[in-house]
Amino acid sequence: MAELEFEKPISQLRNKIQELKEYTKNSSMDFSGEIRILEAKLENLENEIYSNMGVWDRVQIARHPERPTTLDYIERLFTDFFECHGDRLYGDDAAIVGGIAKYKGLPVTVIGHQRGKDTKENIRRNFGMPHPEGYRKALRLMKQAEKFKRPIICFIDTKGAYPGKAGEERGQSEAIARNLFEMAGLTVPVVCIVIGEGGSGGALGLGVGNYVYMLENSTYSVISPEGAAAILWKDASKAKEAAEAMGITASDLKRLDVIDEIIPEVRGGAHRDISQQALYIDEVLTKALETLLKMKPNQLIEQRYHKYMKMGESTFSIQSTV
Repeated sequence: MAELEFEKPISQLRNKIQELKEYTKNSSMDFSGEIRILEAKLENLENEIYSNMGVWDRVQIARHPERPTTLDYIERLFTDFFECHGDRLYGDDAAIVGGIAKYKGLPVTVIGHQRGKDTKENIRRNFGMPHPEGYRKALRLMKQAEKFKRPIICFIDTKGAYPGKAGEERGQSEAIARNLFEMAGLTVPVVCIVIGEGGSGGALGLGVGNYVYMLENSTYSVISPEGAAAILWKDASKAKEAAEAMGITASDLKRLDVIDEIIPEVRGGAHRDISQQALYIDEVLTKALETLLKMKPNQLIEQRYHKYMKMGESTFSIQSTV
């Protein structure tokens, strides 16, 4: 499993323990006492490092190449998933997957950004950066869900919508804006979960919901730290400083009421134990649907409206100097 920069001390100590275990197997000497001491030291080191992660550390975890994707969670959370393809206007976009499934026996529509697990798949899925047809496919599935009164679950994980010439020619901005408009008025429950990177309008195109959740080590921002650094300092290498200033972590966005709840992660990141991470998501998703399914269509729209209208509210007073 790939180790991140801040995890190197953990990796080094873990390797020492493994070496000592291997040596013990092939030797008459007993190092079990030393191994127990090192294992205790490893436990303390992991607690210290993972309990004090900085913003940039969380950005690296959100971008981890082995981080679970939408399809990983679909496999573990839903049954009878039937993937649907195409926007009925241009073509199919593999950067967004979606279809019909059952969640504990309840018919639902599941949609999410999809990255690849290797170079070949990343190229096919455009590294999880959708074209307009991806968002139009998502909207087609949402309107279908509304027609048949199925709740919608969206998994958000993208650096952003594809910014290339082809995407602009086919109406990238209009496609995202149309999704924002239509999602705001859907008469069925919509639950959105940021599972990795939530980048700019590309994330928002699947992000207008009654409840919006974030995994503990995911990020959600209007621009990537590299992009912000390039604009602010004309130097993309200052991405770490930009990330710390932008307020892109789950705790930052919970404090600002942009999200409703933080979903805890497996220690070290969701990629350490995908099945356990799916259970954490399952717990939150069950509670969300239990609440939303009791609401009438007009109540769902009103709740969604008030949720987004209160974002950015602030109170301040002006003192007269006269």
